[in-house]
Amino acid sequence: MAIIYLFLWIILSVFSIYFLISRKLYEKQGKKKYHPIAGTVFNQLKNFSRLHDYMTELAEKYKTYRLINLFRSEVYTSDPANVEYMLKTNFENYGKGWLNYSILNDLLGDGIFSVDGDKWREQRKVSSYEFSTRVLRDFSSVIFRKNVVKLADILSKAANSNEPIDMQDLFMKSTLDSIFRVGFGVELDTLYGSNEEGAKFSSSFDDASELTLHRYVDIFWKIKRYLNIGSEAKLKENLRVVDEFVYKLISSNTEEMQKSQDDPSLTDANPKYLRDIILNFIIAGKDTTATTLSWFVYMLCEHPRVQEKVAKEIKDATGSKEGVNIAEFAASLSEEALDKMHYLHAALSETLRLYPAVPVDAKECLSDDTLPDGFSVKKGNMVAYQPYAMGRMRFIWGDDAEAFKPERWLDENGCYKPESSFKFIAFQAGPRICLGKEFAYRQMKIFSSVLLRFFIFKLSDEKKKVNYRTMLNLRIDGELNVRVFHRLD
Repeated sequence: MAIIYLFLWIILSVFSIYFLISRKLYEKQGKKKYHPIAGTVFNQLKNFSRLHDYMTELAEKYKTYRLINLFRSEVYTSDPANVEYMLKTNFENYGKGWLNYSILNDLLGDGIFSVDGDKWREQRKVSSYEFSTRVLRDFSSVIFRKNVVKLADILSKAANSNEPIDMQDLFMKSTLDSIFRVGFGVELDTLYGSNEEGAKFSSSFDDASELTLHRYVDIFWKIKRYLNIGSEAKLKENLRVVDEFVYKLISSNTEEMQKSQDDPSLTDANPKYLRDIILNFIIAGKDTTATTLSWFVYMLCEHPRVQEKVAKEIKDATGSKEGVNIAEFAASLSEEALDKMHYLHAALSETLRLYPAVPVDAKECLSDDTLPDGFSVKKGNMVAYQPYAMGRMRFIWGDDAEAFKPERWLDENGCYKPESSFKFIAFQAGPRICLGKEFAYRQMKIFSSVLLRFFIFKLSDEKKKVNYRTMLNLRIDGELNVRVFHRLD
């Protein structure tokens, strides 16, 4: 098997060199100009464990650049003008396309994050209606409050025992419980560990996400899938666990799910279509919020001044008195109080700027085009914008771009001031802008308000470097171990 891989690698290397030379000659002869070449897909594979930092280094040299792959270029941009053009001005020319669909299909199927055209519009319409209802907002807020109380109970015990605890694991379990309860009426209770199937599903879903992203830099993935070897064999096994759990959920809750849908297009949906919707809903509502809250706690540990300032704002906005218990505080946490927390909102946005839940998002150019920067892209090229890199660009955010500074989001009166969605691209923009943006902020503010009102967080090992795991979402690699202390005020 190793000999086969070596042979394929040599063949591909020869083809890549040939392709690179022929593309350069072609571009010199033509009238169009193309973005500078910064490397090949092999560089991505070599730097996979630090992929987003590697691509940020390239973005510092070129706002937009190309990486050469077999038979196509991959264009990566951190230029807000190009991003606006792709996501809004010429939206119809930059879709998921066949390349992204083929890579994502095994995990996400025909869900909203992997399709274009009528399938996307249908799901967008249904999702838009659901997220706009006051019923969902009020019901979800009740669930968030209940689940953060459960989480706070675990933290209180950790504070009493002075034992370190993995916050990312707790956030992942709590948001998974929340999204299943809100979206499907199912009580998973992975937070207390009473649902082993739910925990196994969550772990397999995370591994499947990482292995799916790996396909973007592994040009042999289709061969591996055909032979059922290596990373593709692992992906297949993880997907088996994921599907087994989801189809069981669908089977036991089909009648209730159908009754809860006002759109007849979902009433008659087959199990595979429901499976795809569920997994896309989970990756949108669980991973994104949990990863952001994890990075948020990490940032607060690294910047204790910010942590104390957020805690003071929460106490002032809620008017809570000494001696109030956690359950009472959570139950009384009103929308009005949350709206007053401008500094908390700014700190969460600053976390998303530096650690966006989706670090890179790829589209496919559907016909030859020229971007606002004057460079051309060809039909079939992958064109991706990079939220992770963009959050670190000095030409966008100033010389302190890499600093964690919530104050950059506040005006002279201390009120939150939003930035252009094509500059702060953590929630996409244009027709595909995230419908759950306000939903996510509300959940994160409820969780943050309760936890920071009653606890102080410190890293258990301040010398240990915290890094990300390269997957579809920007997860912290390994554990985020912190020590929790009761806030005595």
